[in-house]
Amino acid sequence: MERFLRVILAVSGGFLGFQGASLIEREMTIGIADTHYFSAALIVGGALFGFILAPLVIGNLRRSFGRLVLTIYKIPTENVTGGAIGLVLGLLIAILVTRPLPDEIPLVGQYLPVIITLLLGYLAMSVGVRKGDELLGVFNRSTERVLSAKDKKRSGNPKVLDTSVIIDGRIADITKSGFIEGPLIVPSFVLEELQHIADSSDALKRNRGRRGLDVLNKIQKEPYVSVQIMEKDYEEISEVDSKLVKLAKELVGKVITNDYNLNKVCELQGVAVLNINELANAVKPVVLPGEELRVHVIKDGKEQGQGVAYLDDGTMIVVDGGRRFIGDTICVLVTSVLQTAAGRMIFAKPKAMEKAL
Repeated sequence: MERFLRVILAVSGGFLGFQGASLIEREMTIGIADTHYFSAALIVGGALFGFILAPLVIGNLRRSFGRLVLTIYKIPTENVTGGAIGLVLGLLIAILVTRPLPDEIPLVGQYLPVIITLLLGYLAMSVGVRKGDELLGVFNRSTERVLSAKDKKRSGNPKVLDTSVIIDGRIADITKSGFIEGPLIVPSFVLEELQHIADSSDALKRNRGRRGLDVLNKIQKEPYVSVQIMEKDYEEISEVDSKLVKLAKELVGKVITNDYNLNKVCELQGVAVLNINELANAVKPVVLPGEELRVHVIKDGKEQGQGVAYLDDGTMIVVDGGRRFIGDTICVLVTSVLQTAAGRMIFAKPKAMEKAL
């Protein structure tokens, strides 16, 4: 860079010497031979002067540039950014102001646009430097609002978990599959109820409570879902279900449960609800009358001669005349399908009996 600047200064000195020689030639009468020598001498002298003066000029430029860089480094980033934004805005305003001005203004007509541009640019830059933190604060708040709105739209509404759905355990597999979006909210009163059930003297209830705590702990450790323990309670409300409904209303969220009664309460209160049992019924394979199934009869039914079997998903199959096949695996023909709130129930007859009829 120093060599390049020396060359530039030497060329500049030679150019100035040439210009000086041309000026002298016009003002003074010199012979043609003397003119060439005189011009050459001025060009060479100017180039040597620029080359010799280059170290001093380069040193001053380096020191000035270094001080400028250090000064800029000491200025906070928000002030530099604000000054740059203010300068750009000031120049744009100056263009809009000076464009309509006429050029025929006496004395200052040609210089007035330049003066206005410099004044507005300096004024806007000064304001931007002093108000840079406020400008960035407004920009950051606007960006955060836009991003939070996008995140909320993308992530979905919060889902409030009921005690029964945590104990059930299927919520872990459902969240892992990615069908539920948004954060899972576990209220503190639901967590207290789980702990109370886990500390029960009844062995069955104690095991259910511990299972719920294990499921909750498992979900919290998974990276594919966000579980939030919300420290909020409603002292004036005694029922946990009522607390869940009120919390879901405040969060504008949904309640996840497999409790039939809570499902109805949420519908009456206008709260969206996701019922695990309804989801399980919806994804069960569709069975139509006349289809053939192969089942294992395990016990007798309520009516005389009936046998009961189950599909792999837990759907009950009532086999008419299947009592004598208890313990055997047989082929049956579906006669009808009954959909109830508790699930789907299939009625069938043994294939051999259907053929006999």
